[in-house]
Amino acid sequence: MRIAIVTETYPPEINGVALTVQALAQGLRGRGHAVQLIRPRQPEAVVDGHLAGPLLADADVAEEVQVRGAAIPRYPGLRFGWPARRRLERLWRRHRPDAIYVATEGPLGHSALRAARRLGIATSTGFHTRFDDFARFYGMGWLTPLVFAWLRHFHAHSAATLVPTQELADFLRNRGFGAVRLLRRAVDTQLFDPARRRNALRLQWGLTADELAVVYVGRIAPEKNLDLNVRAFRALQRVQPSARYVWIGDGPARTELARAHPDFIFLGSLRGEELAAHFASCDLFLFGSLSETFGNVTLEAMASGVATVAFDYGAAREHMTDRVDGRRIACDDGDAFVAAAVELAGDAGLRRRYALAGRQAVLSLSPQSVTDHFAELLASLVR
Repeated sequence: MRIAIVTETYPPEINGVALTVQALAQGLRGRGHAVQLIRPRQPEAVVDGHLAGPLLADADVAEEVQVRGAAIPRYPGLRFGWPARRRLERLWRRHRPDAIYVATEGPLGHSALRAARRLGIATSTGFHTRFDDFARFYGMGWLTPLVFAWLRHFHAHSAATLVPTQELADFLRNRGFGAVRLLRRAVDTQLFDPARRRNALRLQWGLTADELAVVYVGRIAPEKNLDLNVRAFRALQRVQPSARYVWIGDGPARTELARAHPDFIFLGSLRGEELAAHFASCDLFLFGSLSETFGNVTLEAMASGVATVAFDYGAAREHMTDRVDGRRIACDDGDAFVAAAVELAGDAGLRRRYALAGRQAVLSLSPQSVTDHFAELLASLVR
């Protein structure tokens, strides 16, 4: 098939949506489909939130089309696309795709839906981010119902809304979303592997092989519930005074967090084998966020053999069994989250048990099966 993917975030931007969309594009390309990628123009690459040189075309798609965009306030390096309906109509009249996947709900995504509808092209959308939740973390909680209404309006114009968990599918259906379809996520267990553990990295952090490395991976932003992560770490330090907290990622809260906690180790954004080696070199992953639609990092931690504490939703609900292969805490129970972190910090044997079981739990999550399911979903819309 010839498939157009429209997204307002894509590597070198580093976030869950960008990496998920890239994995879909790469998977389709590897299965012999012709992929056209449409995204905002970003003439320079972004490293740790800073511009760092020219951006090269993505080698994993057959065609890349870049449109005008603008920076997202308070999120350095991230952009949204301006509306481009007329340009997309011209483009798709000349080279008509069999199906279109719109990954993001911004102005570019909305104009892509309008263009596809005018041309009668089968279109699906992805529900990757709870933007309605984000408003309350930035002092605009009054916008939450308006944002959710916009999301419902946006996805109503597609033939199918793809979501990563049954929990989210049920949530959206109960709130007026139609044609919700499940597209599960996967993890590359060859990349994220305990065998990538490096004692040399731990020495750089000031740790011996037996001391505790706690890790955070993701956007360093208010919606990630950072205060809870910090509270849990300070509590576990009382049983493991030599523990170090390693932060991988970047975002608007990084500077303030580093200023308030000078003993934390901030490594910026990492990708690929470098990220996998850092992940596997840690011992405990604390994922306190309650604003995810999935949380890819939970699967990456489990695949890396890192004991994990997360809330009971998203990836943890789908793939983790509490007290078997990690700790799955009732949502919003911050005290229980902290207690679980302290328990694991003080019990190396329990951490090892969860690490081994967690890896086994995700070994069957094949990226190839997700790609094939995605292609089948798009083909069903065409039919």
